[in-house]
Amino acid sequence: MRASRLLSIQMLLETRGRMSAQALAEALEISVRTLYRDVDQLTAAGVPIYAERGRNGGFALLPGWKTTLTGLTPSEAQAVFLSGLPGPAGDLGLGDEVEGARLKLLAALPAPWREDAQRVSARLHLDPVDWYRESAPTPHLATVAAAVWGGEQLALRYESWADTVERTVAPLGLVLKAGVWYLVAQPVDKASADRGPRTYRVANIRAATALGTPVRRPARFDLPAYWSASIRRFESGLYTGEADVLATPAGLKGLSALSSAVARAVAAAPPSRRKDGRVALTIPIESVAHACGQLMRQSPEVEVLRPAVLRRALIERVQATARLYKLG
Repeated sequence: MRASRLLSIQMLLETRGRMSAQALAEALEISVRTLYRDVDQLTAAGVPIYAERGRNGGFALLPGWKTTLTGLTPSEAQAVFLSGLPGPAGDLGLGDEVEGARLKLLAALPAPWREDAQRVSARLHLDPVDWYRESAPTPHLATVAAAVWGGEQLALRYESWADTVERTVAPLGLVLKAGVWYLVAQPVDKASADRGPRTYRVANIRAATALGTPVRRPARFDLPAYWSASIRRFESGLYTGEADVLATPAGLKGLSALSSAVARAVAAAPPSRRKDGRVALTIPIESVAHACGQLMRQSPEVEVLRPAVLRRALIERVQATARLYKLG
């Protein structure tokens, strides 16, 4: 365990450059005191780590020094084979490269490890696309990906829900969520740039041209952190109201499948005190029209009590359905 940690210290300093003691300790999930002991052991073994004091100080390796302890453990080799998703790699135009890297890595592994490494891809398959869906066509994904890797601006023709617009952006990253590709980019025009990065669905890009202009990437931009924050903002702005409902056990199960926000409301609902066993709870809704469509499918296991406008909308839909089928 400690030997692996000592190697990790070397790798972190080699790949990231100077790091503070606190940052190193957090990356390794150890105390700063333990880190200092590990650094002392490394320097005693001849690893040229030096410390710089001051506000911007920290630990660093002697410039030009590289470790030769780069071999993979069997578990690490398995993890590498797991990480190569052939579908997304093919979408990005990297299918042949991923397969080539896989074969090279396989050839470099000791013979006893090869079977274990191959077993991962033979017995575990990752499919990022949701049920009953197909990935939307993304004819411009390769162009977008090349601009992301190369750090150059893109001229886009983008079809939003409201209009089709022409826009020049500085690409910052690509995200694959539930089988859908998204481009995170900073608009170049000053009026939009001041509002920060935006998210573009790659399938909605109607044209993309790389401009060759270098992208000035924000110094502290963190793609995973941006994406997590954008999802939270989207979800918080999505639900504009609430509905009080009564649900049977089957109704609670159906509600939980609507969204993560509704599922949280179901999980927090108090036990039933009613004779019929139904549970009273409050769920978030996007709009009356949207909630009417969702909750109509949950009937009769879920009854809406409030708001009155939603209850009326459901009654009107039931009555219209009855008239359509000439019932009553």
